[in-house]
Amino acid sequence: MNFREQVCLIKENTVDLIQEEELLRRIEKKGSIRVKFGVDPTSPDIHLGHSVVLLKLRCFQDLGHKVVLLIGDFTAKVGDPSGRNKMRKPLSTEEIKANAKTYKEQAFKILSPEKTEVLYNSTWLSKMNFSRVLKLASHYTVARMLERDDFNERYHSKYPIGLHEFFYPLMQAYDSIALKADVEIGGTDQKFNLLLGRQMQKSYGQAPQVIITMPILEGTDGVEKMSKSLGNYIGITESPREMYGKLMSIPDNLIFRYFRLLTSLSEEKIQKKEEALSKGILHPKEIKKDLAKWIVTFYYGASSANMEEKRFENLFKKRKIPEELPSYCVHSCELKNDKIWIIKLLKLAHFARSGSEARRLIAQGGVKWDGKRIKDVELELSLDNGHILQVGKRSFMKIIKL
Repeated sequence: MNFREQVCLIKENTVDLIQEEELLRRIEKKGSIRVKFGVDPTSPDIHLGHSVVLLKLRCFQDLGHKVVLLIGDFTAKVGDPSGRNKMRKPLSTEEIKANAKTYKEQAFKILSPEKTEVLYNSTWLSKMNFSRVLKLASHYTVARMLERDDFNERYHSKYPIGLHEFFYPLMQAYDSIALKADVEIGGTDQKFNLLLGRQMQKSYGQAPQVIITMPILEGTDGVEKMSKSLGNYIGITESPREMYGKLMSIPDNLIFRYFRLLTSLSEEKIQKKEEALSKGILHPKEIKKDLAKWIVTFYYGASSANMEEKRFENLFKKRKIPEELPSYCVHSCELKNDKIWIIKLLKLAHFARSGSEARRLIAQGGVKWDGKRIKDVELELSLDNGHILQVGKRSFMKIIKL
């Protein structure tokens, strides 16, 4: 593959590439370039939302480039303010170490270990004396920092901003200086931090890094960013059964977005599937099965994927649930003592956007469970065989326990 073909492949499904010609020149000059991805170990698990960037890093590795997986064990003590409307709760050293260990193990489900350099930013940040910190801070102004959307919103809403939070993007920028990064990659919510790294490298006499941002992946609800705290995530260490079932429960409008961001299927083949769907040749369920099989195969192998496909099909056949109805698969993590609260189920199945809306639907007599009207908003439902949840006169959904 020639250099320009490499850049075209790298560019696929990205949001920003600043600057494309710089990337081309650097690959032509060096052959193998240094690609930085920094991650703060703020939680113990990686989900498919994180994998969007990791898969792009794997693309760089397959093209012969060096990936630096930078564990932000020092920056995690501050916490990234990106997208936050309040200060993060600081993590203990023990929590950071435990999370960092699992992040590295899980990242290698996607990245090639022999082509990955794992570093920790405490190596240099913990050794900086105050004069070096002041020098770093002197290259940027408070006015420019407040141009950042999250800081600007908090400032005008009179939410407190800690001075230490201003140092987070400066520390991330210094990471790029310490690594002499050719490229830095992150989600679109990281654009400010990545651009600051580019600017600071120039201030320190280095060639500015190329910036690549990747889309933020929506979770299984089809609305919010995939997040463990929102319960709309698919973990890359979840069992094949959980992973397959959750992928089968995503809204139809996410199918091709997931194909593009989470699989290596070519754009040509994805477009053929889109065309077949629009012409009615393929049903969304069949395409979703293909997606689920792709992703489970990537993480667990073809044997596990085939097993889960057969098991899922048997759920419908044995329980004699009409396949033309949409379905929601309830997972073990969503149950409490093998039961699920009706309010929670209405939200998970996208019949209600909030608990108050779910309560209102029940109060109006619009919710039925297997044909029986529900009147108790505190009802805990037992799940055994397939059930039918009805809201209003025309909205039905199969509820299946995996």
